[in-house]
Amino acid sequence: MTTFRADDGVEIFYQVWENESALPPVLLHHGFIADGRTNWVLPGVVAALTGAGRRVVAIDARGHGRSGKPHDPSRYGEARMSSDVIALLDLLGITEVDLAGYSMGAIVALLTATRDTRVRRLVVGGVGAGVVEVGGLDTRVVGGDRLLHALRTDDPSSITDPAAAGFRAFVEAVGGDRLALAAQAAAVHVAGIPLETIKAPTLVLAGAADPLAVRPEVLAGAIPGAVLRTVPGDHMSALRDPGFVPALVEFLTV
Repeated sequence: MTTFRADDGVEIFYQVWENESALPPVLLHHGFIADGRTNWVLPGVVAALTGAGRRVVAIDARGHGRSGKPHDPSRYGEARMSSDVIALLDLLGITEVDLAGYSMGAIVALLTATRDTRVRRLVVGGVGAGVVEVGGLDTRVVGGDRLLHALRTDDPSSITDPAAAGFRAFVEAVGGDRLALAAQAAAVHVAGIPLETIKAPTLVLAGAADPLAVRPEVLAGAIPGAVLRTVPGDHMSALRDPGFVPALVEFLTV
C-alpha cells in the first residue's frame, strides 16, 4: 500500500502506473464518496491513458477510499485536498503534470491550477455554473443540512430529499465512512475561485443531464481559453459514456 502523510498527519493513499513518455504524468482526482478505483479505474480511464503510453497517478482524497478518515471538519475542504495533491507532486518529484478531476475532484483540480504552475493541461468534469456562482460544487442541488442529515443519520428512512438519499445510497454501496464524508460535506468549498488566473489549457467535460453540472458553458467562459465538451449522461453515468474517456485522453495527448 503506497501512502504518505500529509502535513497534518493524515495518511493519503495513491497509486502509480509507470510508463515512459515524453509527456508529463497525469494525476487523477476523484469525486465525493468515490475513490481512484471507482472514478478512474473501473470506467477505463486509467487503462486508456496507460494504453496511450502515459504515466498515471491516482490519489484517494482524505476521508475516501484507502486514505485516512478523520471525523473533524477542520481537516477537510477542497483547498486542504489541493494541498495534498501539491504534496504528492513534490514527493514524486513531478515538475510538470496534466491534472484531471471529477466533481469534488474538479474543484480540487481548479484550486490546484490557480496555486501551482506545474499544471500543464487541465480537465474538469462533473461541474458547471455552480463553480462560478457558489464557489464549488452546486450546493443548491444537494448540500447543507439535507446532505449532512443523510450522511449522519442511522435511520435511512428519515431521508426525505431524493438527491441526498442518492448520495447516502452511494456511500452504502462503496462502504464509505459516513462521518468522515459528513465532515467533508460540512467543509465544502464555497469561496470564489480565481478562475481567470488559470493559464493551463482547460477542458470542461460535463454530462448533458447532470444536475450538478448545469450550464457548463458558464464555467468554460470563466476560464481563459477553456473548451467545453458534453457527453450524454447524468452525474453518475457520464463517466461511463463512450465519449467521455476518448475526450479526456485526446485533450491530454497534445
